[in-house]
Amino acid sequence: MSNEILINVNSGEKRVALLEGGVLVELYLERSSEQGMSGNIYKGRVVRVLPGMQAAFVDIGLEKAAFLYVTDVHQDFDDLELMMRAREDDGNGVPPGDKSVEEEEILELDTPFQIEDLLHEGQEVIVQVSKEPLGSKGARITSHISLPGRHLVLMPMVDHLGVSRRIENEGERRRLREIIQHIKPAGCGLIVRTVSEGKGEAELHQDLDFLMKMWSNIQKRKATSLVPSLVHKDLDLTLRAIRDLFTQEVERVVIDSAEEYRKILDFCETFMPQLKSFIELYEKEEPLFDYFGIEMEISRALGRKVWLKSGGYIVTDMTEALTVIDVNTGRYVGKRNLEDTILKTNLEAVKEIAYQLRLRNIGGIIIIDFIDMEKESSREKVFQALTDALKKDKSKTNILKISELGLVEMTRKRTRESLGRILSERCFYCEGRGFLKNRSTVCQEILREIQRDIRDLRGENVMVDVHPNVANFLYDEARGDVERLEKRFNKRIIVSGKNDYHLEQYEIHSSNGHFPVDKKEP
Repeated sequence: MSNEILINVNSGEKRVALLEGGVLVELYLERSSEQGMSGNIYKGRVVRVLPGMQAAFVDIGLEKAAFLYVTDVHQDFDDLELMMRAREDDGNGVPPGDKSVEEEEILELDTPFQIEDLLHEGQEVIVQVSKEPLGSKGARITSHISLPGRHLVLMPMVDHLGVSRRIENEGERRRLREIIQHIKPAGCGLIVRTVSEGKGEAELHQDLDFLMKMWSNIQKRKATSLVPSLVHKDLDLTLRAIRDLFTQEVERVVIDSAEEYRKILDFCETFMPQLKSFIELYEKEEPLFDYFGIEMEISRALGRKVWLKSGGYIVTDMTEALTVIDVNTGRYVGKRNLEDTILKTNLEAVKEIAYQLRLRNIGGIIIIDFIDMEKESSREKVFQALTDALKKDKSKTNILKISELGLVEMTRKRTRESLGRILSERCFYCEGRGFLKNRSTVCQEILREIQRDIRDLRGENVMVDVHPNVANFLYDEARGDVERLEKRFNKRIIVSGKNDYHLEQYEIHSSNGHFPVDKKEP
């Protein structure tokens, strides 16, 4: 089945859904108040050099300083160019044009320089955001500028040739390499993107001309811009989707905004006129994402537990350091024996896990806890199935064999925030723990607090303000404990339920309203 791109535009939000065979596999979101910055080019200033980490922090005008690693530093020094040539001559380097790279890959040079030799505090640098801020971390930046077009990626600071690995035909790879060797400007690098397969020199040259003009404009703005400042902003989400996702496998693009529809048509007129007929304006009354069932899939992607068709389920928990996925048989009891039941559940879970990783855009370290399998052949089947399922994933993954404990350790390249972190925030009730103290625990805390401070309260009555559920517990299950305190200290304890209180919140004060002893808030 063919692929589709759905674009939903509201006043403050744009969403792009990529469907493969009618199934949502990738979701991109951009809000007007939180526009993405990956690909943006800034003129910044080095604020701190860290020799111990071989990195530097650069002020590019964002809330947090950006992080620049030593291998991401480019210098215009003649000695750097001589050094790179020497490395190539003595066989230690990689000759330009002999290394194929992913079209999204940023070329990293292995440099013998130390960060303190390349940068100093106060130095002005031109950098590009390669990874957006993730969680508490600032943006990752690079001095190896790359400008993606429809068919090519221009790297104006690196003399390099490359062809996307997704173009597998060796004859086609040679043909494209010969074309770009002929049209490549001196001193610049080019990568041929996947969509260039079958394209002629005229189309590639047109794309290159546009990119070279863009780079010329960036250099002009760099010369006149203040520090820090934005000197080039990448395309917005809708046009990036057309540029990067609108491949030969995509049957149509459906968009529900007339304004964005016209903007996309104008963009296609310039860069891909042959694809204009595949773009449709959605005009039905039912919202676009509701009509295609996307909203339901988004809600499912935010859930901690995802059920499998057989009755098993997977549970996904994200921590600061890694993501853990647990596989369970659930309601599935199988038909033959235990090993077959476990194997079938694990194999079904593999497909769902690969799908959820891609849809939720989960990156970093990932631990998968499959149900324990006794047979080595079963473990090998599950591992091979996982490897095959992840082949469609555009993000680079690295998978280790299933351990004796039934665990799979893997990594997935992380370039932007996960869907869960974009669409949700840390719970301010439980502070991200995922749990609340139960009513019995809160009641015992209150009783201990009363016992500790009851002598300091004036009057005959002790007033306790709590959440209604806790109040009911104090009046019911904990009533005996309350009465014992009343008898011991010869004071009456009056409990009042407050609808606006959090479950863990309470306040203890005297009957005349003075001298509050304690107010606990989560």
